[in-house]
Amino acid sequence: AKGYRILGFRLKTPQGEIDLLAQRGRILAVVEVKRRRILDEALEAVAVEQRERLRRAGANLAARRPALRDAAVRLDLVALAPGRWPQHRADAWKGA
Repeated sequence: AKGYRILGFRLKTPQGEIDLLAQRGRILAVVEVKRRRILDEALEAVAVEQRERLRRAGANLAARRPALRDAAVRLDLVALAPGRWPQHRADAWKGA
């Protein structure tokens, strides 16, 4: 609905698993999906070490696919909480 093309889900890489990989234009979104009691807890549930692994995994995948070599890798979050609509946070940890 937001113009993303889904490239894969539950992708196994040497760095770890990518929940969802999507592309919109020159952005390659490595999406972590978290379900927590409240939405803000989902954002806090991804530690710095996991974010670095996800960045490396996204860069590795982009480097191996010719169509993605020039893509900018971005970390997104889809937060799920009971009784709430899913929330997509683009570039969820920007500056973190």
